[in-house]
Amino acid sequence: MTDLVVMSLEVWDDVWRRNQHLVAGLLRGGRVDRVLFVEPPVDALHQVRSGRRPDLRRVGLRTIELSGAPRTGQLWGLRPVKVLPRRIDGRGDRRRAEGVARAARKVGMEDPVLWVNDPGGAEVLAATGWNAFYDMTDDWLAADRSDAELERLRRQEDRLMSECREVVVCSVGLERTRSELRDVVLVPNGVDLEPYRVRQPRPSDLGEGRIALYLGTAHRDRLDVELVVRTAEVLRALPEGGRVLLVGPAPLPRRDLDRLERAGVALLGPRPSDSVPAYLQHADVLLVPHVLSEFTASLDPIKAYEYRAARRPVIATPVPGFVDVADPLVRAVGTEDFPAAVAEAFESPVPWSPTLPRDLPSWLDRVAQLSAVLDRVEAVGG
Repeated sequence: MTDLVVMSLEVWDDVWRRNQHLVAGLLRGGRVDRVLFVEPPVDALHQVRSGRRPDLRRVGLRTIELSGAPRTGQLWGLRPVKVLPRRIDGRGDRRRAEGVARAARKVGMEDPVLWVNDPGGAEVLAATGWNAFYDMTDDWLAADRSDAELERLRRQEDRLMSECREVVVCSVGLERTRSELRDVVLVPNGVDLEPYRVRQPRPSDLGEGRIALYLGTAHRDRLDVELVVRTAEVLRALPEGGRVLLVGPAPLPRRDLDRLERAGVALLGPRPSDSVPAYLQHADVLLVPHVLSEFTASLDPIKAYEYRAARRPVIATPVPGFVDVADPLVRAVGTEDFPAAVAEAFESPVPWSPTLPRDLPSWLDRVAQLSAVLDRVEAVGG
């Protein structure tokens, strides 16, 4: 029996990321028996200071229903609470780590494998000594963070790199930098291919007219807000017009949101993952207006696979997943040429096709790769 405790960077909701796809595949395929999915803690004080009411609806331990799982009661979610900032409560991380261990025991896990995606999972590794692997999806040491946060991340990553049985990286960029420190295993992202083989109905909230669409979380580590604004202004000035739509969470500063709205950018907010193919298939152009940084160079965007599966024209800044792909529908351009390239794509419409590129990997392929990692972690642990 294999039990997993997953320290996730994201909550388990309708917007699936890498962790959900892989966990679901491992459970549905019978490779693992039970999973405790630990979400980022609710930062109550920060939410209050930001003028928001703390979201305490799903705090604590809960069961998660997963369609296609062999049986019920195999997947739990755990949402801790962070009451005070670390500079005041220096033992908060340790207490939350001990809470994860208690929750695992409560659901009957005696010796689980620890899957760390959130570097903060290093605290759980220190508290439990469970056999572990680190699934590294972002180079947080290259992100724009405070000195104190970067020091904490560096300390946590050092522990994970030295004490985890295996280290998995999702991108060639991370493979290049982290393989200098130890052996790593490359397990990139993927896509559920079947929904893209059929033309989905057009979502009603796309409205009429030509649209250029960005799918994903819009935050400043990735999204070039100025470039989005310039692109929206160019499209709006075209004789037949055009709009920019952002589909996904948008945790941007108020000033950025105001600028986007003034430029006519529509922020649709998050949409369930099973509706993503429809949004992508009905866009005239798909956008990747990402900033060029050491952080974005470390990524393997899931949208790199989803966009290509949708068979729509893609205009991207020269970032991984787009600059290095051989696909006639994908064009990587510099930021100066980006708005004009989107406008040109509008003028050369491409009919949708159900024929998908043969080189697109499915999430089932990635589940098989991760299953092999689990085999090695458990063999060493035994």
